[in-house]
Amino acid sequence: MPQDRDDAFAWIDAQRERRDRAGLVRRLSPRPADSPLLDLASNDYLGLARHPEVTPAAAAAAHRWGAGSTGSRLVTGSTELHTTLERELAEFCGFEAALVFSSGYAANLAAVSALSGRDALVVSDADNHASLIDGCRLSRAEIAVVPHADPNAVRKVLGAAGEEAHAGEAKRRALVVSDAVFSVDGDAAPLAALAGVSRPYGAALVVDEAHGLGVLGEGGRGAVHGAGLAGAPDVVVTATLSKSLGSQGGAVLGPARVIEHLVNSARTFIFDTGLNPAAVGAALASLRLLRREPERAARVRTVAMGLYGRLTAAGLAAVRPDASVVSVRAPSPEEAVRWAADCRAAGLMVGCFRPPSVPDGVSRLRLTARGDLTEAQVEEAVDVIVRTAPTA
Repeated sequence: MPQDRDDAFAWIDAQRERRDRAGLVRRLSPRPADSPLLDLASNDYLGLARHPEVTPAAAAAAHRWGAGSTGSRLVTGSTELHTTLERELAEFCGFEAALVFSSGYAANLAAVSALSGRDALVVSDADNHASLIDGCRLSRAEIAVVPHADPNAVRKVLGAAGEEAHAGEAKRRALVVSDAVFSVDGDAAPLAALAGVSRPYGAALVVDEAHGLGVLGEGGRGAVHGAGLAGAPDVVVTATLSKSLGSQGGAVLGPARVIEHLVNSARTFIFDTGLNPAAVGAALASLRLLRREPERAARVRTVAMGLYGRLTAAGLAAVRPDASVVSVRAPSPEEAVRWAADCRAAGLMVGCFRPPSVPDGVSRLRLTARGDLTEAQVEEAVDVIVRTAPTA
């Protein structure tokens, strides 16, 4: 009998072995509907995912509009509910218009790829989220990755491109892309400075507000609003509905002509099924709740600083949070995994970030402050983290 050919996926086994040796294996851990664990791992920053106004709104939307949106937004996937959410979200954040996507990831892919292109220049922060990085890759533009949170490096790249144009080459459109709050260490971008170095060169600024919306700015309107850039003609914001708004989906906000351009050119909008009505209904209910109770945003920041203060006082290496994320350094990937597991065994769920998810190669526990945590719960969480911390 002829010999079988080699297994087509044998290379996967080799990669799995390398991950095993490096302590970088990831596994799914399904949670029950009513987990007994104290949760500092989710992105439910305002504690709205189970709010008694939000979940009935999701159910009501599903009853009225159906479980699915039934098609792409340009065919049957847009409902009156989508339009209402877009209008109220744009108004809340201070922009002319908004467009809702099926995820924040899809929104980032759309904004970066549709606003750049083969002849464009995209300047991207080295610590940007994977969705922004993938948007850069899909854009087919020239990508310049600059050091983290360094407006001067952005200025140099844009200046060099400007000199090329003065030398006779055609002027290229340019895009500066940054997270508002970086997801690993929770530090905020210098948005005003980025806008200041972008504008003299005619470059647009695209900011991902995934971790800023609902936490920063007046009443949670976001870091861009807080920096005085909301509604600017050269600024575009992307956002997720899955964090502070406790739902799912994403959005792009900006000038009306930018949104109209995305409707006609963004592949993750044109060819994707629209966000399901239940998620739209939940996000809209959360947005209205936040508008009515703006103190929720301030409470998240208070909880984050409380965690940071207690952890550093106990001798742990934590990064001062600018928003809701509190990062605590671990000695190694293996120690980080063990630390997170020990926390879980003690009743506390925390995030565990390791390479390649962290740009600096440093493993850490990633804690997310929630506005609905009590002082007693914060103290309990700190006690568990300190008690289970790896010894030096």
